[in-house]
Amino acid sequence: MEAGLEARLQQLRRRHAELGAALSGSGLGGAAIKKLAKEYSELTPIVAELDALAQAQGEIVSLSEMAQSTDDAELKGLAEEELRSWRQRLPTLESRVKLALLPKDADDARNAILEVRAGTGGDEAALFAAELFRMYQRYAGLRGWQFEVLDLSETGIGGFKEASASISGRDVFARLKFESGVHRVQRVPETEAGGRIHTSAATVAVLPEAEEVDVRLDDKDLRIDVFRASGPGGQSVNTTDSAVRITHLPSGLVVIQQDEKSQHKNKARALKVLRSRLYEMERQARDDARAADRKSQVGSGDRSERIRTYNFPQGRVTDHRINLTLYKIDKVMSGEALDEIIEAISAEDQAARLAAVAE
Repeated sequence: MEAGLEARLQQLRRRHAELGAALSGSGLGGAAIKKLAKEYSELTPIVAELDALAQAQGEIVSLSEMAQSTDDAELKGLAEEELRSWRQRLPTLESRVKLALLPKDADDARNAILEVRAGTGGDEAALFAAELFRMYQRYAGLRGWQFEVLDLSETGIGGFKEASASISGRDVFARLKFESGVHRVQRVPETEAGGRIHTSAATVAVLPEAEEVDVRLDDKDLRIDVFRASGPGGQSVNTTDSAVRITHLPSGLVVIQQDEKSQHKNKARALKVLRSRLYEMERQARDDARAADRKSQVGSGDRSERIRTYNFPQGRVTDHRINLTLYKIDKVMSGEALDEIIEAISAEDQAARLAAVAE
């Protein structure tokens, strides 16, 4: 293993031991203990992998010496056989140590705001947007996550111009963050008399859900308008001015919420979405500033990037970032097979970042 990496590992081991000693004889206050305990728990899996690697390296040295020093042919053969086994395991153990050292995405444990919008393709694009939205809803259900619809803008024929939801549960953003981008569909629309295949698209954005402490909103930066909510075709669905439009003046971002009958609830939801969009803008700016790191990531998270094609006539789903094709479109759309794509992308991202660490 590289000398610089070895030195860093030893430094982490010493820090882990220091933290363990500080926690066991602690005369510290609650907040200080919590901070030390968090750092200790983050270092513990790294040290465990490091111990496993150190054990393997020790066994290799010991068995090499035994194989070279013994005159007993049988003992020599056993030592060489076991030595080969340990040497085969060594690269895997080294990779696991490097993997444990990879910087964690601080937002992985967050909940997420999902936004799906119809793109090119008219009514067909809106229908596809609705299907994508329901796909994520089913997937959330399969994972035991809570899926709360925030806003729906329907077309009247079952499609969604745009839809948003708050998804909460364990590691939501970690699993969904690679879903942002353009999703393309190829199929024969029900309205197409000639049976021709059309190509339409919808845009998905997955934002880490921000708390009030993450993004502070100044009242003077907000313009809040209230109006009467309306349904498809302009039909009134409310007799009070409960819908809320919040404009963030510095950025120009506009958020509208009208699904709740309560103006207070719509305002709270709109602020929640606005914070998450502003937080994502800051996050994207940080990523742009680390341009070199972007080369080791799978996709940029850019909403204009075409990431996946759903071809219904052929029953296939292709993720263009990793050239993965699954011939199980029904199971993907039902949420059952979505994990296969998500895990493959996560593994590819992990491998790319590991390669970058090794450079």
